[in-house]
Amino acid sequence: MKAKLFYGMVHLPALPGSPESKYTLGEIIDYAKKEVTGFKDAGLTGAILENINDYPFYKDKIPPITVAAMAAISQEVKKIPGIEIGVNILRNGCTEALTIATLFDFSFIRCNVLSGAYVTDQGIIEGNGADLLRYKKYLNSNVKIYADVHVKHSYPLYNVPIDIAAEDLSERGGADAIIVSGSRSPVPPEVERVKAVKKVIKKPVLIGSGISLTNFYDYVDISDGMIIGESDFKENNISCGPSDFKAYKKLMEEYKKL
Repeated sequence: MKAKLFYGMVHLPALPGSPESKYTLGEIIDYAKKEVTGFKDAGLTGAILENINDYPFYKDKIPPITVAAMAAISQEVKKIPGIEIGVNILRNGCTEALTIATLFDFSFIRCNVLSGAYVTDQGIIEGNGADLLRYKKYLNSNVKIYADVHVKHSYPLYNVPIDIAAEDLSERGGADAIIVSGSRSPVPPEVERVKAVKKVIKKPVLIGSGISLTNFYDYVDISDGMIIGESDFKENNISCGPSDFKAYKKLMEEYKKL
């Protein structure tokens, strides 16, 4: 079996300037470093830095204080060797994420809406692929763009079947990998939806939501990897909180048995 990609989610505490902010930037940096080190020790491919607790989110045009905080965190996390790092700035701060990832030579960003248009809880978000890919060229960046198809917490206005949307995202949108998720963060995608995307996409196809210690077996053969951060992998099953590294290690142990 071809080796799979496993990414752990660093669900950062609310950053300075956001409504739920409680910690200093130094405390958040320490938290992020602990998370990334834990993922590395558990044997994961990489980690994704995400400002999940900054809700309610901006559609795009992320505030400078958030970008600055993410950059400061990234600078320190970069010092941890031997693990890939990705960045996702919610809701659709793809340009800001690409800037940070390029500066610190990270592997990839996650872009929720690269192409198409979606109705979300932040309003209507339109894909920014034309600007983002030109900006990437301008930066001479090697950072890859992992993009969601029929992204969770949304409804597509360009509502074509998911396999067609995935083809457009890959061929016309410039995505380097396609992420398939369920309707909301805790919900896994339907197996048939993943198969439909994988059938038409030669690039990596990743599962973006709902992976647990029990259902990962259903997806390991039909995808190229998984982005993992649901409550099964959190201390005391608390969503968007600190990771349970023992759960991640158990996942990797089970994977190696396959």
